[in-house]
Amino acid sequence: MHFEVLSTDIISRARRGRLTTAHGVIETPVFMPVGTQGTVKATTPSELLEVGAQVILGNTYHLFLRPGLEVIQHCGGLHKFMGWDRPILTDSGGFQVFSLSKLRRITEEGVHFNSHIDGAPCFLSPELSMQVQQTLGSDIVMAFDECPPYPSEYEYTATSLERTLRWAYRCRAWGEKRRNGTHPLLFAIVQGGIYHDLREKSARELVSLDFDGYAVGGVSVGEPEPEMMRAIDNSEPFLPQDKPRYAMGLGTPPQLVEMVARGIDMFDCVLPTRLARNGTAFTATGTMNLKNATYRTDLRPIEEGCSCSTCRSFARAYIRHLVKAEEILGLRLITIHNLHFYLNLTKQIRAALEAGTFARFREHFVANYVRYEPQVSERESEVEP
Repeated sequence: MHFEVLSTDIISRARRGRLTTAHGVIETPVFMPVGTQGTVKATTPSELLEVGAQVILGNTYHLFLRPGLEVIQHCGGLHKFMGWDRPILTDSGGFQVFSLSKLRRITEEGVHFNSHIDGAPCFLSPELSMQVQQTLGSDIVMAFDECPPYPSEYEYTATSLERTLRWAYRCRAWGEKRRNGTHPLLFAIVQGGIYHDLREKSARELVSLDFDGYAVGGVSVGEPEPEMMRAIDNSEPFLPQDKPRYAMGLGTPPQLVEMVARGIDMFDCVLPTRLARNGTAFTATGTMNLKNATYRTDLRPIEEGCSCSTCRSFARAYIRHLVKAEEILGLRLITIHNLHFYLNLTKQIRAALEAGTFARFREHFVANYVRYEPQVSERESEVEP
């Protein structure tokens, strides 16, 4: 058994679990920092451990194109290549093929596309995606799928889903032929867009194949938040209780809490690192734009009571100075804080589930979180260039 449910919430569908992989145990619910190209942007592996990361992501598409499998294999696999000895989950590359490649041609065999780096012709199939992920040495691999855009007509979404299901069969078959004592866990991806019947069909058919875990894909692709939540609600009830569930590419802190309440165990999102590079920090009451002039002489840490190394050592005024001066250290300090915030949030969720207080935690956190602090005003931009 790779996954066990340790406790459940009596009000919602939230649960506390434990997932065992070849490179260690993952306590769930868990947030997974995104290390698309073999690095979580602006951080070292030791810093990731310090902020509490249990598992990080890599991406088949990007690593396949650069530096290439030959380099990573020569260096002993992705773990050794990037100096990370804990679990790694790799995305199949499907989302990137469809979102980054301007020129692509989908066939039953796979996808022909042009590299976003140099335009070179490339090809990725379910079997090749599995082979790449195995070569990387991933602990959790994702089945190759097509991620339909939003909005997407019912007919196209249904056709895309049928192909994704056939590809899932092929990924499963490829893995079974090469199964051994150290094989990675294989997760399938539920698709179906905004359509309830397609989501149910996808989940039921994938469950019949008995994958090691199940992801809900095709979310956070431009749809309104209510549609995003409906996609989860239309998928999760048909997934087995004894397998981990993963919401791909989500989300904001309140979204994470709400999705835990809907029975989701695993999350990844680029927001903590992406917004950090724009000078934006996360706090329990919302985001903070450290470019704003109001922080010019503010001696407080980013968040009072935060135990991350940034908040223990540096003031808002200093970090704002670094960001305005375009010093790399400023973005690194905010990144460390943001990752700590996300990872500490899931730690608090796990503690609340263990204590039986998740409902109260959920209500308090969501009620007190505001979405975004206003950006620096036009007047401040003129005064503080």
